[in-house]
Amino acid sequence: MSSTSGRLVLVGTPIGNLGDLAPRAVAALAAVDVVACEDTRRTGRLLQHAGVVAPRLLRLDEHTEVDRIGEILGLLADGRSVALCSDAGMPGVSDPGERLVRAVTAAGHPVEVVPGPSASLTALVGSGLPTGRFCFEGFLPRRGGARTARLAALAAEERTVVLFEAPHRVARTLGDLVVALGAEREVTIARELTKLHEEWWRGSLEEAVERVAAVEPRGEHVLVVAGAEPSPDAGGDEIDEAVRAEIASGRSLRDAAAVVARRLGVPRRTVYERALRADDDA
Repeated sequence: MSSTSGRLVLVGTPIGNLGDLAPRAVAALAAVDVVACEDTRRTGRLLQHAGVVAPRLLRLDEHTEVDRIGEILGLLADGRSVALCSDAGMPGVSDPGERLVRAVTAAGHPVEVVPGPSASLTALVGSGLPTGRFCFEGFLPRRGGARTARLAALAAEERTVVLFEAPHRVARTLGDLVVALGAEREVTIARELTKLHEEWWRGSLEEAVERVAAVEPRGEHVLVVAGAEPSPDAGGDEIDEAVRAEIASGRSLRDAAAVVARRLGVPRRTVYERALRADDDA
C-alpha cells in the first residue's frame, strides 16, 4: 500500500429521524471524494438535508456490492477517499458492506468507522429484556431447512435475541417462534423506530401472534426475544438414553441428535458425536 492510499469510511445514518445525523457523519460525508450507497436518490436527499454538496454517488446495494469492489479498490489505490452508507443505520449490519470491508482490509487500505444510529441496539435497550448478553440474528432465512435450523438453534439460545422482520412476514415469523421457542417466551416488538409512528409492544410470543392478527403490521419491525432459561448440564448417560429412545421411535440418528440437543440444552455436535460413537460400538 502506498503512502497516498485512500481510506474507506463507514458512516452510520439515521434510521428514521434525520435529527439523529451526527455532526461527525456530516463532516465525513463532506470530506470524501465518493459516497457509495444503496439508493443514490435517498442518499442525495440526506446530503441535501445536511447541507453537503454531493460528491460522486456510487450505487452499492446487495446486488452490486461484489461488482463494485474492484472499482472501489482502484479508487483507494489512487488515493481517493470513499464513504459507505446504507439507507438507514450502520452499513454491514443486515445491509451491504461486509464483503467490501473484507476486501479493503485485505488490500491494506485503512477503514474508519463513524458510528451512528442502530435499530438493533435501539430496540434492545428499550425492550426491558436483559441487555448484558445478546445475539443479533438479523433476518431469518425465508424458507426451507436453513430457516428450520436457525429456529431450532434459537430454542436453546440463552442470550436475548434481536431479529429484524418486514411487515408482511412478521406474522409468520412470530408463529414460527411460538412453535420453536414456546408460547410463553417474552418478546418486545419495536416498530418504526425514531419515526413519527414509533410503537413499542411487550408481551408473550402467543400474545404477539394474536396482536398481529388483530392489527395490521406496518413499517419495519425489530423483535427482541427473551433467551431460554438455563438448562442443567445433562450427563452422558442421560444423553445416550434420550438418543436411544428417539431412534427407537423411528427417528434417524441425525434427527434424534437434533431433538435431544434441543430438549436437553446441550450442543448438537456433542450429542451427535456421542451417538456416532455408540452406534460404532453397537
